[in-house]
Amino acid sequence: MSSKCTKCNQRSVIFQKYSGMRLCRKHFIEDVERKIKLTIRKEANIAKNDTIAVALSGGKDSSVLLYVLHKTLKERPDIRIVAITVDEGIEGYRSHTVQSAAILAQNMGIEHIVVSFEQEFGKSLDELISGERVQGACTYCGVLRKSLLNRIARNIGATKLATGHNLDDEAQTIFLNHIRGDVERLVRLAPTRELDGLILRSKPLRKIPEKEVALYAFLNDLPVDYSECPYAGEAMRGEVRDVLNDLEVNHPGTKYSILSGFDKMVQILAKEYTQTNMSGCQICGEPCNSNTCQACKILGRNIIEY
Repeated sequence: MSSKCTKCNQRSVIFQKYSGMRLCRKHFIEDVERKIKLTIRKEANIAKNDTIAVALSGGKDSSVLLYVLHKTLKERPDIRIVAITVDEGIEGYRSHTVQSAAILAQNMGIEHIVVSFEQEFGKSLDELISGERVQGACTYCGVLRKSLLNRIARNIGATKLATGHNLDDEAQTIFLNHIRGDVERLVRLAPTRELDGLILRSKPLRKIPEKEVALYAFLNDLPVDYSECPYAGEAMRGEVRDVLNDLEVNHPGTKYSILSGFDKMVQILAKEYTQTNMSGCQICGEPCNSNTCQACKILGRNIIEY
């Protein structure tokens, strides 16, 4: 079988089984950027004078996100991009990715804010989960990180919060919520309207497979940390990832099909499971749909202590 690019006569760097195309470096980069730009146009709704906060971990996904957003929008002087890095406090892991994030932001001249769990919540993630706990490390991390990113983005006047979720992430999350029968959480994956206090999120990489994100980062020589979080093995997501990867090998395009089906049905589901208005958490004041936000619940806060 030929190893030449489908679009030219150059040597290919990837074979996309789901599309049947072999692509050289140039055409692969163009293909990735075309998909990202299309997602931005259709779903991000970037407007004049927007401030876009980018959740930058220093890993491949968020680094590619920041790089492509900067490349796409750098000629727009009215658009402000700010990178926000959350240091959860994971020994032997997070310090390396924070350094990679700082190098990337500096190389592109992008404003970079670093915040930590220890500064904001009084304990690192390692400390939070060191004792008796009823939730996995990923639950603690996900809830607190999401809350912190939203608060920092709001404080800097951001109008959008971009995250580096790729196709694999999206397909896994959709599949997980189907398994759990959590339709309400499914609907919240694609918010249908802005909610008070919550910065509208966008996922420009949601149609790019994880392996292609990694290859794009490599081909563009981005300063990326490719190590895996030591807590990743605790989550059920790892089992779902393995199942979907096996399906993708045997049935190329499975992950795209899961995402496409979700996008078609989510608006219908949203009519039945309407998003409730936000109220302020009675402890910290952050927006939530009950008296107490998930971050305060997971931290064991109460009104007197706070």
